[in-house]
Amino acid sequence: MGLEQITSPRMASQINRQWRSIYEGAKKDAEEALDVIRNGHRVFMGSGCGEPQHLARTLEKRLHKLSDLEILHILSVGEARFTDAGVDQCRLKSFFVASGNREAVAEGRADYTPINMVDIPELFCSGEMIIDVALIQVAPPDDHGFCSCGVAVDIAKAAAQSARHVVAQVNPRMPRTLGDSFIHVSHIDAFVEYDEPLLEVKLPMMNQIAIDIGRHVAGLVEDGSTIRVGVGSISVASLYALEGKKDLGVHTDMLTDAYLHLVKKGAITNARKTLHPGKIVASFCLGSRELYDFVDNNPMVAMYPVDYTNDFAVIAENDRMVTINSALEVDLSGQVCADSLGYEIYSGVGGTIDFVRGAKGSRGGKAIMVMPSTTFDSSRSRIVAALTEGAGVVTTRGGVEYVVTEYGVAALQGKSLRERCLALISIAHPDFRDELMEAARQINYLEKDAGHWAGTRAIYPYDCELSMEFQKVGSVFFRPSRPIDERVLKEFFYSLPRTEAYLRFPELLKAYPHYDVKAIVNTDYHREMCLLAFAGEKDSGRVIGVAFYRMNDDAISAELDFAVHPDFARGGVATSMVAHIAKKAAQTGIKTLISYIPIGNEQAFGVFRKLGYAVERSLASGAYEIRVRLDAQGL
Repeated sequence: MGLEQITSPRMASQINRQWRSIYEGAKKDAEEALDVIRNGHRVFMGSGCGEPQHLARTLEKRLHKLSDLEILHILSVGEARFTDAGVDQCRLKSFFVASGNREAVAEGRADYTPINMVDIPELFCSGEMIIDVALIQVAPPDDHGFCSCGVAVDIAKAAAQSARHVVAQVNPRMPRTLGDSFIHVSHIDAFVEYDEPLLEVKLPMMNQIAIDIGRHVAGLVEDGSTIRVGVGSISVASLYALEGKKDLGVHTDMLTDAYLHLVKKGAITNARKTLHPGKIVASFCLGSRELYDFVDNNPMVAMYPVDYTNDFAVIAENDRMVTINSALEVDLSGQVCADSLGYEIYSGVGGTIDFVRGAKGSRGGKAIMVMPSTTFDSSRSRIVAALTEGAGVVTTRGGVEYVVTEYGVAALQGKSLRERCLALISIAHPDFRDELMEAARQINYLEKDAGHWAGTRAIYPYDCELSMEFQKVGSVFFRPSRPIDERVLKEFFYSLPRTEAYLRFPELLKAYPHYDVKAIVNTDYHREMCLLAFAGEKDSGRVIGVAFYRMNDDAISAELDFAVHPDFARGGVATSMVAHIAKKAAQTGIKTLISYIPIGNEQAFGVFRKLGYAVERSLASGAYEIRVRLDAQGL
């Protein structure tokens, strides 16, 4: 019968009335159904948790009768099949490499096809990759004769629509998922009824590094965002870190139990999605029976083929689309390797590029790359001067936006090579930062005479980040400076009116050359600290204030300078900024902060009076000396 299309409502009605007889007439046992497979055939095998295991086992038993088969699938999550050494009756060709076939691909006993996930269905439908037989697994037909592809719509539906012959394992344990997941019985040539548990995939264990990375990722995700994450423990940790968010939506290719966790917590509601509001959109499930029960006949979940879920133009219709992808290596220019360890293929291109493009096209979207700072044995940095020979560039240096390790976030969009180096080195493992700095100098990303960076072993203090609302100014975000803040700090200094008196660093610096500003942003966060105030959320606005201290030789006192742009003065920003940096100073053991205020800038006294500490004031050499006693309360 093949794949004859329904061409009129009258024909559709007639087929619907007849589907039961069609179904009964096409029921066979597995041996009989697979008798259609001939030497040299290309056979598509439904994969992931939708693998038709009974059909796969039966085909394995029949291999001795066949030769030169090509088995197509995305990935294996169950038993490794069709890859045993010495088996020449068939060859596995996979669009993604997982643990089940990684060794076989590495040894040349199986093939890997690099391709963006979104492009696979067109390979089948265009006839460029002809499928002789498609083996799929479906839920039993509904009252209208439609079978659901259940947890594996992905490329299975396209394979079934284009194959010359379709064999379906009908499993009552396969959930009936909604959306564009259905195939009518008239488009299937043979039905093999077989009840067996679906394959399940447990969530990976989350270690402390993954949890720390997840916490940093959560800081980038706004309420109301639509999210998608890749595979691995870091991706799971990133989702779990979003428990406190509100009205998240989901548009993804792969749905896992981690998303279900957020549904239970009330974080995922899909209420603010701009595409398919109220619905989780996905293409396949890799999870537990609990997840399969959740998606079964659930109007909240819509399953679609990957050429829809992974279409970047479709993805971009979701405002605030956030995609989180795992990386294996990132070089100092921002090139991301995500699929190989040198020449050895580790995973695949998958949906990374699809969702990076979609997120970058989304209004308010973000593309985030996550990885540990080192390899599993801590012997190598994953941030490198140059990618390992043979490593594949999955995301180009022009496509990357955020890179996250356990040491923080590097925002690379719009950054120069020099700025990227400084940002990436600041989130590398401290043991490798000096080495990376030297490498950056050797390849001329940094100046040869750049000198030592005080922060090479410093850990960025995320606990010092703070958002506050001010009645006059609005939202202000305070955070410690990073080496890449040189330009924004210069812009702040140049924006200060030259007619007004400011504290010492603006007064002393009539121009702000590289080496002066660099000394302010190049801090170790202990003996010295620079705090920046940004107008707006996170780093989205301009710098409107800066506070800086440097510890004196006695290690118990520090000199403090600060300035706020006059457009934002007298609104509480200066007081909050100084109070915040004073708290940090006290935590490092500093007992006294000393500031020098030029005559004519007496309004700054009010900042110190409001801190709540004991304050001493004296006048000498044309400036006021203010001593703030951090170990004593004020009146």
